[in-house]
Amino acid sequence: MKRLAAAAIAAALTLGGCAVLPASPAPMPSDWVPEPSAAPELNNVALSPDGFSAAQRMTLRVRNIGCGFISTGSGFALDAYTLVTNRHVIDNTQRIELSTHDGRTVEVETASVTTVADIAIVTTATSMGGAFAVRADEDPLEGDAVTAVGYPKGGRLTTTTGVVLGPVQDPLAEDGAGGAVDKVLATTVPVEVGSSGSPVLNEAGEVVGVVYAKNDNNQSFIVPVSTLNSLLTQPSLLVPEPTNCDA
Repeated sequence: MKRLAAAAIAAALTLGGCAVLPASPAPMPSDWVPEPSAAPELNNVALSPDGFSAAQRMTLRVRNIGCGFISTGSGFALDAYTLVTNRHVIDNTQRIELSTHDGRTVEVETASVTTVADIAIVTTATSMGGAFAVRADEDPLEGDAVTAVGYPKGGRLTTTTGVVLGPVQDPLAEDGAGGAVDKVLATTVPVEVGSSGSPVLNEAGEVVGVVYAKNDNNQSFIVPVSTLNSLLTQPSLLVPEPTNCDA
């Protein structure tokens, strides 16, 4: 069982309190512009003139410049200035960089996390533009078709589809990593490192969960939208993410 925080891809930095990281691939190019997947799966979400669906337009790449490492994940816009991702995507951050489907960089203002689930809320100083998530009122049911949109391995913007297998206990609770909730959802949607924080959508294009982990059998796990909705109505459950690597 593993969380899907993108693997550290550059570790030339050595910062106070941090161990030296093993050799890793070269840093991501800063001028890289993602491309839409060849055949977006959300047929009910109309493509805009530039060829991107609403689901793709609302999904951003998250780059965590941390304590001696750089990692990537995914996230999605709730509105022009609020983004949802995973807590583990922004762990030990010194700086968070967001980039849009068309390659724009968005300046981050604050980041908050919760121990109730693997969820983080990032606010931006500038508008993310594009489309924004419509959250479903209820969790998807076993057998429902769902689609994840994100940046696996920090690469191209990709859509993958599968079905909901049903509710399970958080399989990472036993890791002692914290952030466990009573119920998460297992799916067959293919995800990779870097998919963490991806929105999971139903056939109506509504967000029904947030990708956060996968197991060795390639089952993916999502924080259900009911948990996300509850967090958004209880801001007291969110606390600022520390930015000091020695903390």
